[in-house]
Amino acid sequence: MATLKSSSCFVLLPLILVLVYVDSVSSTSRGALNPLTRVVHRAGLRVELRHVDSGKNLTKLERVRHGIKRGSHRLESLNAMVLAAASPDSEMESPVHAGNGEYLMTLSIGTPPEEYPAVLDTGSDLIWTQCKPCSQCYNQPTPIFDPQKSSSFSKLSCSSDLCSSLPASICSDGCQYVYSYGDYSMTQGILATETFIFGDSGNQVSVKNIGFGCGEDNEGDGFEQASGLVGLGRGPLSLISQLKESKFSYCLTSMEDSKTSTLFLGSLGSVNSSSTYGALTTPLLRNPSQPSFYYLSLEGISVGDTRLSIGKSTFELSDDGSGGVIIDSGTTITYIEQSAFAALKKEFTSQTKLAVHDSGSTGLDVCFTLPSGTTQVEFPKLVFHFKGADLELPTNNYIIADSNLGVACLAMGASSGMSIFGNIQQQNLLVNHDLEKETISFIPVQCDQL
Repeated sequence: MATLKSSSCFVLLPLILVLVYVDSVSSTSRGALNPLTRVVHRAGLRVELRHVDSGKNLTKLERVRHGIKRGSHRLESLNAMVLAAASPDSEMESPVHAGNGEYLMTLSIGTPPEEYPAVLDTGSDLIWTQCKPCSQCYNQPTPIFDPQKSSSFSKLSCSSDLCSSLPASICSDGCQYVYSYGDYSMTQGILATETFIFGDSGNQVSVKNIGFGCGEDNEGDGFEQASGLVGLGRGPLSLISQLKESKFSYCLTSMEDSKTSTLFLGSLGSVNSSSTYGALTTPLLRNPSQPSFYYLSLEGISVGDTRLSIGKSTFELSDDGSGGVIIDSGTTITYIEQSAFAALKKEFTSQTKLAVHDSGSTGLDVCFTLPSGTTQVEFPKLVFHFKGADLELPTNNYIIADSNLGVACLAMGASSGMSIFGNIQQQNLLVNHDLEKETISFIPVQCDQL
C-alpha cells in the first residue's frame, strides 16, 4: 500500500488564514477557436480558478468563517439530497443540488461572446447562466446574457437527450427546467445550446452546442460572486460528460498563497511528468441514488501512530444510498461522521501538547491556545486510510493558525450521515479523476508551479 508522508512540524505565519487568491482566468490550447473536444483529447485544457472570497476586505477569521458557513449549508443540502433519494414518499417538487461552491472560473458564451464568471461545482451537473428576459434575477457581476443577441443560441426540444436527463422539466415552448440548491437558491428557465469559449483573447478554445440552462427565474444569494454555474459532476448534463472526456484534475494552492489554482480538463500532457511521481490511487465508487457525486472508500484514520477505533461500516455507503464519503472541491473543511469525529477529537487533543482553546469564537470545534512568542509548534500527524492509499496530510492541510489571535485549530468538523473530504485537505495535491478507470489519484505537487 502506498503512503504519502509529510512533516508534522507547523511553522506559524501571520497570514495563515488567508484563502486562495488567483488572477483572471486563462487557458491553453494549440490554436485559437479550435473545437474544444479536440483540444481536450489531444493536449488537455488548462483553466485558472479564483476563490470566491478573493478581493474581499475580510479579516483572516472572517474568511474562514465564510468558508465554514458555506460548507455547513452545503453539507446540509447534500444530506438533504441523499435523504430525499432514499425516501420514496418524498414530496419535494424538484431534487436539491449542491450549488454554491468555493471556486470560480471565467468563460464566454454566445456569438458574439459575452464573458461571465461561474461557480465551479463538482457536486452538481447543470451548466447555467442568468438570461434575459428575467422575471427574477439576483445581482451579478456581469451583464445578464441576452440570447436574442446571439446567433448561436438554440432552444432544445423536449425530446432531446439532455432534456430527458433533467431531474425536473416541463415541456412548454421547448424544454423548461427547474434546478434547486440546498441554500434555497434555484434557477428556472429554458434548456438550450450555445457556443462556449474558454480562455483570454490571445489563447482561446471554443466548442459549439454545449447544453446549458438559460435561467429566467433565479432566486437566492448563494451565487452573488458569479453569473452562473458550471457542473462537473458525473451526470450527462455536466461539462465533463458533454465533452465526452473521461479525465479531469484540479490543483488548489495553499491557503496562504496568492497564486493561481488550476483546473485541467482532459490529458495531463501539459503537466511535467516528474510532477506526477508518488501518486496515490484509490477506487472511485458509485452511488446509484446519487450518481453525480465522487465517492471514495475511506477505511480509517490515524492520529500520530494511533489508528482510531472506528467501526468498519462507519464510512461505508448504505444500501439506501446514505452515508459514504465524497470528495468535494466546493466544501472548505472536511466533515466526518460524528462518532468518528468524536474519536478523532479525543485522540488529537490527547496528543497535542497545548492548552485547549474552547471559546467557540473561531467557528471550529477543535482549537488550541498557542504559547506566546512561539514560532514553531508540533502537531500529531494525520493519515486518511483510503482503499489502496494512505494519505498523510501536510500539517498546513489540517491546521489553521493565527498567531495574532494566539490560536490553532483543526480544519475539520462533524457530520451526520455523509462525510466530505474538503478542499483545505486537498491543498497542493493534484487531484486526478479518471472516470474510465474509475479512480482518483492524489499527486503531491506545488500547485503554483504547474
